[in-house]
Amino acid sequence: MTRVARLAAAVCVAALLAGCGADPEPAGPPVGQPTSTAAPPAPPPIFYVDPDGAAARQVDEWQRAGRAADADLLLRISTRPSATWLVGGPDPVTERVDGLLTRATVAGQIPVLVVHNLPGRDCGHRGSGGARDAGEYQRWIRDVARGVEGRTVTVILEPGGVPDAVDRCVKDVSERLSLLEDAVTVLKSTGRARVYLDAGHPRWIKDTAKLASTLRRAGVAEADGFALNVADFIRTEDNVRYGHRLSDALGGSTRFVVDTSRNGNGPVAGDSVNGAPSWCNPPGRALGAEPTEAPGPDRVDALLWVKYPGESDGACRPGEPEHGVWWPEYALDLARNADHKAA
Repeated sequence: MTRVARLAAAVCVAALLAGCGADPEPAGPPVGQPTSTAAPPAPPPIFYVDPDGAAARQVDEWQRAGRAADADLLLRISTRPSATWLVGGPDPVTERVDGLLTRATVAGQIPVLVVHNLPGRDCGHRGSGGARDAGEYQRWIRDVARGVEGRTVTVILEPGGVPDAVDRCVKDVSERLSLLEDAVTVLKSTGRARVYLDAGHPRWIKDTAKLASTLRRAGVAEADGFALNVADFIRTEDNVRYGHRLSDALGGSTRFVVDTSRNGNGPVAGDSVNGAPSWCNPPGRALGAEPTEAPGPDRVDALLWVKYPGESDGACRPGEPEHGVWWPEYALDLARNADHKAA
């Protein structure tokens, strides 16, 4: 027997009283230290979280003012990824897009952009503005694409653009759909952009065959799919069922994403609430499911927070902020209601 073998045998004999050769008991924590039951930390979001968003600044302000409980509730918004809206205006859009994508790349996350600058956008329902004409819009879209420069990004293309064309509130439907088709082509030419044409929500266009036909004319076959529920409150399961019907009308393989930013309690009943449209800052709403690139349902690519929770839908009632203005009290209600729902 070798020296090493003799030593091993001696060690085993000496340890027989401790059960050498038996299955060992699991090691416990050191004496005096409790067993940890904390869950492992969640992985960082795959979509971009703006560390200087309106909710993050509000959290800092409320913490300094001693509103710790309210600040903690707003962390439900400030630490979650939300989309950035591009709506035209005087600022150079190429530089803005480039800056956003650069920050997202440094963070190792994917930004979500909402492109919303069509001429005659919204048909007067929400907000106002948009490019002055088709030529201005096409130049602007190309400026957006130059800011992307081949980097990974998810784009929600023109909320309301296709449904408004189906509703026929657009003066020149052919021009509208041609502009959307061109935008899809230009954005996809950047190489790594995932582009989803907005398709409204289940309460908007009931005729999915007609909507599918219009989406085809708008270039959905060249896009990555369509988007549902942008800035609205329809429950996720209702959007998924509607999305499947619309996808079936498009051939059965078209994929889609759903905005869940404010749909935790679903929509309010009826077309109006407190004298204003039901889509405009309805009370009692809640944050919805958190953004994820792996939502589970068939053909659903992602759940996203496309509408920034806490930004006003418009000054629809006395005292409500203008469209797009940060409204901390509304944001707090969204977070608080989600907290109550979780509890």
